Amino acid sequence: MADRDYLSEAATAAAFSPATARGLSPPLGWKERLRAGLAGAGASLWFVAGLGLLYALRVPLRLCEHLAAVTGFLNSLTPKFYVALTGTSSLISGLIFIFEWWYFHKHGTSFIEQVSINHLRPLMGGTESSIAEPGSPSNRENETGRQNLSECKVWRNPLNLFRGAEYRRYTWVTGKEPLTYYDMNLSAQDHQTFFTCDTDFLRPSDTVMQKAWRERNPPARIKAAYQALELNNDCATAYVLLAEEEATTIVDAERLFKQALKAGETIYKRSQQCQHQSPQHEAQLRRDTNVLVYIKRRLAMCARKLGRIREAVKIMRDLMKEFPPLTMLNIHENLLESLLELQAYADVQAVLAKYDDISLPKSAAICYTAALLKTRTVSDKFSPETASRRGLSTAEISAVEAIHRAVEFNPHVPKYLLEMKSLILPPEHILKRGDSEAVAYAFFHLQHWKRIEGALNLLQCTWEGTFRMIPYPLEKGHLFYPYPSCTETADRELLPTFHHVSVYPKKELPFFIHFTAGLCSSTAMIALLTHQFPEIVGVFAKAGAALQDCLRRALCLAPLSTRPRRPGSHRPAQECIALFSGAVIWLQELG
Repeated sequence: MADRDYLSEAATAAAFSPATARGLSPPLGWKERLRAGLAGAGASLWFVAGLGLLYALRVPLRLCEHLAAVTGFLNSLTPKFYVALTGTSSLISGLIFIFEWWYFHKHGTSFIEQVSINHLRPLMGGTESSIAEPGSPSNRENETGRQNLSECKVWRNPLNLFRGAEYRRYTWVTGKEPLTYYDMNLSAQDHQTFFTCDTDFLRPSDTVMQKAWRERNPPARIKAAYQALELNNDCATAYVLLAEEEATTIVDAERLFKQALKAGETIYKRSQQCQHQSPQHEAQLRRDTNVLVYIKRRLAMCARKLGRIREAVKIMRDLMKEFPPLTMLNIHENLLESLLELQAYADVQAVLAKYDDISLPKSAAICYTAALLKTRTVSDKFSPETASRRGLSTAEISAVEAIHRAVEFNPHVPKYLLEMKSLILPPEHILKRGDSEAVAYAFFHLQHWKRIEGALNLLQCTWEGTFRMIPYPLEKGHLFYPYPSCTETADRELLPTFHHVSVYPKKELPFFIHFTAGLCSSTAMIALLTHQFPEIVGVFAKAGAALQDCLRRALCLAPLSTRPRRPGSHRPAQECIALFSGAVIWLQELG
């Protein structure tokens, strides 16, 4: 049975599947077919009518005389003019090529195509009716777009680092900002959701902290936290803010979180006693529960970073037992990473058996950990040469299928695990199936793959085979829904600018980039040849002018020129042959 992100989305996926969108449209009537045929033939009819009008007005407009004047002007041009012309064309096309390349890498689309579709097409009558019928393709595209937006939900990174002790130290050393403004803004919204409620005005310290979570400037937030502690020495959220942003080491952060835990437990017990008095007290209990869970989880992460892994595992297990409804916080992913560090693979399998379920949302940590456990049983004896000679065993097939499943869910992870791309600090928020999730997973789990002998070798030999099963990942998936097309935009907002965002499926370069590159190269080559070999280019230019004379004579049915022709002079066709023959003989002499 195919894995799905959410059981409730199965009906939605069936309703918006590509087959439904393409194959169930009602047949067109004869009126619609006639209208479509006339619309397609309209451009051809206008073109033929324009040619006929031009031919009929060739005498009043004196087209032949103007064409002869243009021909004479072109014949009088020197090679220097052609050098200047081709050089200027090469410069302009090169600038256009550079701009197109930059725009494509920044926005993922062609600037010329965007202008053509959004501005030129409406001027040429290519706009469609803005009112879409219920079954029309445009309506289905809008509904599919809304589905893709729901797939691109941003999640809190369950393994996010500490701002003061880790992110800020990275900035001090490298001078680079590892977090984007968008990412930090999402964290500010999370803090206001988790750590504030409608009853904060009843306690002055909570009122100060409510303003502190909205501050953008870190020193202002830290100053507000100290003000809250002056008003109430048991303000748990003030200790949380100081532990996250002011502490410069994990030891200092753990000390502040222990103080926050002591204050948070006292407030939580007090809220439990008053929870049934009014809806405001229930909201206050939910807030105090969120604060307590957050503190315990960060204490577990401090213990994990300081090497006390068994203590961290115990705290996480107790949290999952005491607060089972808070599965949205993905504490099991913290537990998986700690158990892998202990090499307690049986316990890891037990956690996966509970959370790798069709009714629960998937993640890269779940899919790749399941693949790692199956890879572990065969990786030490796996050899590509032996496998190609005797075939894969049942256990190897199971491991390869698990790798394909993980790669289909998030195709960006293998490049980081195989160290084909450099790692950066993970962001505070991730996008499921996106590059941000791949960075966060590989940052913590790369060591676990390296610890198992042959695991990365098996991954390297098999991960690219996934793409043969899903040749059109944006239209149809194999085990999961089609890959969402909005991940690139969201990842560019979450990841810093110095990181090269991984894009899947890899986009082909637009036509206009190839066109401008070819135009720039060809004009530059012509300019160089004209400058180096002006005689040869002059011969070819004169040959082109002779051909143009032939074309003018055939079109206008008039003499080639008004001057009298000397006896025995060549005809235009003979002049062309003579010029090309002379060019060939001259080239042979040069050789």
